[in-house]
Amino acid sequence: MLSKVPEVTLWFWVIKILCTTVGESFADWMATTLGLGLDVTATLFTGVLVAVLGRQLRMNRYVPVVYWSTVVVLSVSGTLYTDILTDDLSVPLAVSTSVFAVVLAGVFGIWYARERTLSIHSIVTTPREVFYWVAVLVTFALGTAVGDWVLQLTGWGPGVSVLLPAGLIAAVVLGWRCGANAVLSFWSAYILTRPLGANLGDWFASPTADHGLGVGTAVTSVVFLVAIAAVMVYLTRTRRDVIDADADAVRTESAVSSGRERLMVGYFAVVALVAVSLVGWASTQPHESVGGDDEAGAQVSMSVAPGTASAHFPPEEVAKFRTIAQDTLSKVRAGQQSEAKMRVKDLETVWDKDESTLRSIDRAAWTTLDGQIDAVLEAIRARKPDPSAEIGALSSLLTSLG
Repeated sequence: MLSKVPEVTLWFWVIKILCTTVGESFADWMATTLGLGLDVTATLFTGVLVAVLGRQLRMNRYVPVVYWSTVVVLSVSGTLYTDILTDDLSVPLAVSTSVFAVVLAGVFGIWYARERTLSIHSIVTTPREVFYWVAVLVTFALGTAVGDWVLQLTGWGPGVSVLLPAGLIAAVVLGWRCGANAVLSFWSAYILTRPLGANLGDWFASPTADHGLGVGTAVTSVVFLVAIAAVMVYLTRTRRDVIDADADAVRTESAVSSGRERLMVGYFAVVALVAVSLVGWASTQPHESVGGDDEAGAQVSMSVAPGTASAHFPPEEVAKFRTIAQDTLSKVRAGQQSEAKMRVKDLETVWDKDESTLRSIDRAAWTTLDGQIDAVLEAIRARKPDPSAEIGALSSLLTSLG
């Protein structure tokens, strides 16, 4: 069959970043704004993923609408799977990042052992296409975990957080132009576009009080989906990204000397070391934890006096959180663990839904309560729940709420 993937042009990277931005904003909108929650949203998109991926695999050539629709759904699904590991199963981001990195290395290893190439210009058989899409899904999950972990360590806000992945992508492009291996460069940039797109989505959606653009997740999703549709129409009409079969037959992937490629591997290692050093330095600077770090939440928990949450936030909002927390506590004391887990999901949903509003009112108080709510979620969702830990976390939260 003809090539099932597009040529890597500037349009490829533009639409790829648009897709990853939608993956972040649309997943947040459905899970939080609509109140569906991570599990329901992930289940829905898994079904959609099976449908669109099945359609893509049945094609015998590259069709922009089908291909990029698959990428969008994979982006949303990969984001949701990582968020479930982090938020529902309390898997540390360091662990999920390491696991996804190992899985991706395994996928590439098996792919190369079977096909003797990782080039996207060779996606002309079903087995190669399956390897390709598995790798794409894992890169979305890995990119999500890496991006969230960096934000958790550094506390960088919207806007600033865009700079690191953008700078790394520029470094990859420079390395490729100087002779780095094309396959290594492609997949490195592919992974980095995930945190870049996600951070762009956060920057657009975050309130202006948090140095965002204040557009909101719904509008951000619509704007970027429209942009994706416009680019797909353009590519469908112009066929600018269709790989020419005749040209591909004589393509030489290793036109650059192996010595130059080895030199560029060293360059990539230096770039990675500089990035890690920058993140390490930023993590030592005073900042507010991002992503629900329980230790950080515990450290600032005394900054809100017991029962004074209503002085920081609208009383009706505080009363809503207090009612859910009290209901959950009653279910825990009655030994109704499954009911308590369902009820605490309501607390997570309404808290996340009101995040942008409450954080803009009092960021320090919001961070305190956010840490306490994360402690409650972790205690109730533990694999082996400890009633005393659950009661302690809920009681601490209720004390702050009044």
